[in-house]
Amino acid sequence: MLGVVAKQLRSHPALIPLFIFIGGGATMSITYLARLALKNPDVSWDRKNNPEPWNKMEANQQYKLFKVNMDYSTLKKDRPDF
Repeated sequence: MLGVVAKQLRSHPALIPLFIFIGGGATMSITYLARLALKNPDVSWDRKNNPEPWNKMEANQQYKLFKVNMDYSTLKKDRPDF
């Protein structure tokens, strides 16, 4: 199978960037989905020991994709206590 693909790429070298960008996009998509599944506070893999993971976060924590230099402890609390 790989030999056939390599033969096709040698005869059509313009397809090489296509495979590189499609492979890179697929890799980034899988990495982002894995990050969401492992780091998101709304996801609970262990329902027995942590049935409500969203309540585990402190009041001054924020879940963000990018870090921003902001002090969240000075913000007013906008969620109820359970």
